[in-house]
Amino acid sequence: MEKIFNISVFTENRIGILNRITIIFTRRHLNIESITASESEVKGVYRYTIVVKTDVEQVKKVVGQIERQVEVLKAFYHADEDVVHQEIALYKIPTQAFLKGETESVIREHNARILAVEEAFIIIEKTGQSKELDQLFEDLDQFDVLEFVRSGRVAISKPMKTLKTYLHELEH
Repeated sequence: MEKIFNISVFTENRIGILNRITIIFTRRHLNIESITASESEVKGVYRYTIVVKTDVEQVKKVVGQIERQVEVLKAFYHADEDVVHQEIALYKIPTQAFLKGETESVIREHNARILAVEEAFIIIEKTGQSKELDQLFEDLDQFDVLEFVRSGRVAISKPMKTLKTYLHELEH
C-alpha cells in the first residue's frame, strides 16, 4: 500500500551528492514530491528531507541504496504520521486588490502575514501544511495572484533517537 514517507539523509557537504541521491529515485521510477536541504544540528553535517509516495518495501530499498553512498552518514525514513512538518509559501498580489480592502480578511482568516508592500504589489507569507497553503492560494486567486512559490517540506521526526546518538554509535 502506497503512503507518504519522509526520508532524512545526513551527509557530508560534497559536490554531486544530491545528484547521486536523486538518481537512486529516478532508477526506481519514484517521483520526489518535495526536497529540501539545510545544515543539521551537527556542525559540518547537512540534511536532505525528501518526500515520496510509495510502499514500505520500496522506501526501505531506497534508503539502503542511499546509505551505500560514501558521503552519506545516515539515512532514515518515517511515515507521515511520525513527523512534524511545515512548508512556507509566498504569494504576490497586486497592491490595488489590497488597497480596496478585499484581501485583508482573507489574509487574517489564514493567519498569513504581509512581508512587503510595494507600489505595484504586496507579498504575503504563509507557513503551514500543504493543504493550508493550497487553500490560501485558491482564496487569493480571485485577486489575480501574480507569483506563487513554496518551499519543500521541513520535517522533524517524533522518535527521540538523535543524529548525534547515531554518529556516536558509528564511532564505536
